[in-house]
Parts: sequence; C-alpha cells; structure tokens
Amino acid sequence: MEDQTKNLILATVLSFVVILTWVFLFPPEAPPQTDAPVAATDAQETAPATAGTPPTADTSEAPVEIATEVTRLPVETPNLTGSITLQGGRIDDLELVNYRETLDDDSPFVRMLSPLGQPEAYYALYGWAAGAGISADLVPGPNTLWEIESGTTLTPETPVTLVWNNGEGLVFRRKISVDPLFMFTVDQSVENTGDTPVTLAPYAIVARHGSPPSAGFFILHEGVVRMSDGRLQEITYRRMRDLDPDPRRSGLSDVIEVTENGWIGFTDKYWMTTIVPQPGTPFRSTAHYNPAAGILQTEALFPSHTVAPGQTVSNQSQLFAGAKEWTAIRDYQSAGIDRFIDSIDWGWFFFLTKPIFWLLHQINGTIGNMGWSIIVLTLVIKALVLPLAYKSYVSMARMKELQPEMEKLKEQAGDDRQALQTGMMKLYRDNKVNPASGCLPILIQIPIFFSLYKVIFVTIELRHAPWIWWIEDLSAPDPSSILNLFGLLPWGTPDATSLFFILSLGILPIFLGISMWLQQKLNPTPTDPTQKMVFAWLPWIFMFMLGSFASGLVLYWIANNVITFLQQYVIMRRHGHKPDVFGNILAGFKRTPKTANTDGKPGGKG
Repeated sequence: MEDQTKNLILATVLSFVVILTWVFLFPPEAPPQTDAPVAATDAQETAPATAGTPPTADTSEAPVEIATEVTRLPVETPNLTGSITLQGGRIDDLELVNYRETLDDDSPFVRMLSPLGQPEAYYALYGWAAGAGISADLVPGPNTLWEIESGTTLTPETPVTLVWNNGEGLVFRRKISVDPLFMFTVDQSVENTGDTPVTLAPYAIVARHGSPPSAGFFILHEGVVRMSDGRLQEITYRRMRDLDPDPRRSGLSDVIEVTENGWIGFTDKYWMTTIVPQPGTPFRSTAHYNPAAGILQTEALFPSHTVAPGQTVSNQSQLFAGAKEWTAIRDYQSAGIDRFIDSIDWGWFFFLTKPIFWLLHQINGTIGNMGWSIIVLTLVIKALVLPLAYKSYVSMARMKELQPEMEKLKEQAGDDRQALQTGMMKLYRDNKVNPASGCLPILIQIPIFFSLYKVIFVTIELRHAPWIWWIEDLSAPDPSSILNLFGLLPWGTPDATSLFFILSLGILPIFLGISMWLQQKLNPTPTDPTQKMVFAWLPWIFMFMLGSFASGLVLYWIANNVITFLQQYVIMRRHGHKPDVFGNILAGFKRTPKTANTDGKPGGKG
C-alpha cells in the first residue's frame, strides 16, 4: 500500500510540475528552418526575371494620407463590412460582423483592417514594380488615385473594377471580388497602348503600423506565418525586429524564393490577413521590418512581365482577411491552398490537437453546445484509454489484496530496507503485479490535457462559446467568485492583474478541487504523515493553479475526474474490493497517532 501511494503521489506531482513548466517556463520556439532564407541583396541579384522592388514603408513611395476627401467603395458580405479607398486602391477598412470585442450586445465589431491615420493602421496594398523601359512614377503606387470603372459596392455577387491611366501609354486595371466568407480575389492587369515594351512585376503587400495588439501567451504564435513550398515558418513580432539586414531597404527583411506553392501574412490569436498567390505560381516571399517608421510588412513579389505594345498581361492572387474558422480554412485548403489549415497554431502536439479538435467539432455539430460537447469528448477519450486504465485499476486492486503480505514482509525485514525491497519485488513478480501501473493513467492524461488546452486556447470556435447559466465564454476563466459569494454580495471581483485574483475562485475551480479530493478518497488515507500531508494539499493546489484557466479546460478536468472516479470504483468492486469512500473521508480528519520509540516512549520514529 505504501509503494502504491508513493507511485500515485509521484505521478500527481509529476503532472503538476509538467503543467507549470509547460505554461510558464518553456514556450515552444518557431519551427527551425531547414534551408537558410536567401538574403534580400542576393535575391535581387539571383532573380533577373524580377523587375524592381515593391514600394516599402521607408521610401518616398510609402503610403501617406492626403488632405482631401477620397472616395471609398463599400464592402458588404455576410461576414465582413467596410470599404476600399481609391487612394492606392488599398483594402484597408474591414470589420467582422459576426464577432464582437466582448460579450456585450453593444460591443463594437472586431476590426480586421484599419486605414492610414488610425491607430495601428493595417491594410493590404497591390501594385506593379517598375523594370526596364519605365520609371517608377509611371506605375501605380501606394498614393495613386484610382478611378471606378465598374461597380458601386463590393459584394459576393458584385465585383468592382478600378482603373488608372498613366498618360504614357499604359492602362492599369484592378478587379476585386470577394466570396461570402473572408477571401478576396484581386486581378491586376496592365495594357500597353504605347509604342515601346516595358517590364513590370506585380506585387501584393500586407502592412501593419506600430505594435500589433498581442495576447502575450507563450504557447501562442502571433506574427508572420507563411508556407513556402511545403515548409511552414513562423516569425514572432519580436523576432521580426531582428531579421537579416537588407541595405537596399534601410530596414530588415527575410526573403524566401517560393517556386510553386505558398502564402504569407500576419496571424493573431483568432484573426489572420494572408496573401495567397495562385497555386503553382512562383514568387518572392518577404517578411520586412522598417525600424525607422515602426512598420511590419509581408509581401509577395511575382516574376516580371515584358509587356509589348498592344499586349495585356495580368496577375491574380487572393487575400484572406478574417477569422481563423476551422471549416472555412479547411475548405480553402481543399480548394487548392497548400496546408492552409496549418495557419492555425496546433502546437507541438499537433498529432493530438488536430484529431481532438476534429472530434470536438463533430460532437458540437450534433449537440450544438460546446460545454456539453467537451463533456461528451471526455467520455469518448476515457473510453478510448479504458483498456489501459482497466489494467491499471485491476493492478491497483490486486495490490490491495497483497496488503497483508506486504505488512508481514515489513515486520520480517525490520530496518533492512534492502531485504524489504527484494521481498516486495518478488511478491509483485510472483503475483504479476506492476507497482508503477497507477502512474500510467495520469501520465497518459498529461499530453491529452496539453492538447485540449491548446485547442480551447487557440481555436476561435471556443471564443465566446456559452455553456450554462453563468458560463458565457468557455475560452475565459470562470467569471464567478467566492469573494462575493458568486454574485450574491454587491461588489465586483478583483482584476486579473491583481494579486488577490488568485483568491477569486469560481464555481468550476472549486468543483475541480472537490472532484480531485473525492477521487483520492477511493483509497485509505496514508499512515505516513508526510504522504498524508501531500495528499491533503494536492487537490487544493490544483484548484488554485487551474482557477485562472479557461472554463472549458476546467470543465474537461472535472468531467475527467468524475469519470475516473466511477471507473475506478466499479473496477475495484468487480475485483472484490469495496472502497470505503465515506470512511476514508472521516479518516482523513483524524490525527495520525504517534508511534513509540524503541525504548517504549511515545513520539519516536516507527
């Protein structure tokens, strides 16, 4: 019994330490690069088919505000609202009509893109880089004023077309369409009505000004995300400020030549803006930072075209600007965007997080409530690991049957620890009992716990997802608090940044502590004072530690504890051992009697 208890304590403490280590100490690094990215200077010299470079935030061609009022084209879809400015033809004003900043009904919509002049401007810009036979001022740039050729409002049914004539024989057009979800398609074309050929290279840019808002959690990637010929790369906003020097731009950049398939953009916790070239199209993928202006930029520069007199050339690319909904991104991947589903940060345990989310999504599609879906998911997971858990609980029950023989061995061995260990190992071997089997269910639970934590934390399907009554957001901590008797007293709860927040336990964390405490009571209280103390404190330590975690995760842990309790109770009963839960609870409140010294006096070491 003593060894079994030690094993259980060891496994529980191990899980506790690993959880703390995972959350606070060891954030996952960005995936390592298998090939060093080509420096920007070398890329310019080794890609002669590419004309010039796109205008960037540190050049005279950078976007600037103009004083006069500029016409805007409205954007209206089932998921987006906003507008496109004719200055530069920028897609720079988008809000997500199905997502609000908070749970309040009058909370503003989540803003995806913001025009210049707004705090933390964020926009997509398209154009042509000048090459041989043409100067930069004869191609449309960030500040070019376009005219409307067709369309009045951009909707999934009505695309719009912008036009600009440079007056020197080149007519540029930009047709913009959008689907009902979050994907724009931009067709750029140039018609040469002059007498001489010109060389041009189309480009697409996503730029962010200032310091993007960040969730600031170690386990979450926020920053550049891109796919380059099947290789995923993530660059945090902080690391963007340390990219390889690029003297041509007086800034910093990181360049990869993509030969067939790829995409590049910025991702936040729930939202993403990404340039998606047509599959099979080569392009130069660049992540760029301008330290002087504090502007982050991702861009796709396409191969140049020589446009002969009377010829028209075009380029098509897409822009994803919206919520990272799993179904939407999955469908875009099915339509040909290479590994687009990996734009969601699945983490190190992607081989678990992906199937766990898929299963949770399927269950929720039937039930329609994420809270109950998490409970059903827990049942499914426990059913899948039941064969291993069954063997563990059977072994634990058989160890209880060996308890009398183990006590005899202790009496026979006395202070000879070596003889005691040898005798116990022989006893285990003869009865085919594995003393470490009690650790296995907990050890298996750790990666599942991490994976579900990742799913609940990063997937937008859990954002603002209600369960019952007071739980209106399963991705947030339990909003109730014992400090105001769960809303009965007329004062609020401490702010999350307050030192008193850890004492502000909600209903779910308290139930978590109780469920762990009851699970312990399946076994008699340890006679060793140290073990007894550790057992007594562990449920409440976990209660406080997990109290600030997402409600969905705490709900999963409670469901897991309850199911484990029932499984272990039934298995023990089937093998002739009847757990005395009520008796063990009462025994836990009794003082452990002191053992006698060898001289017969109380208080000695037994």
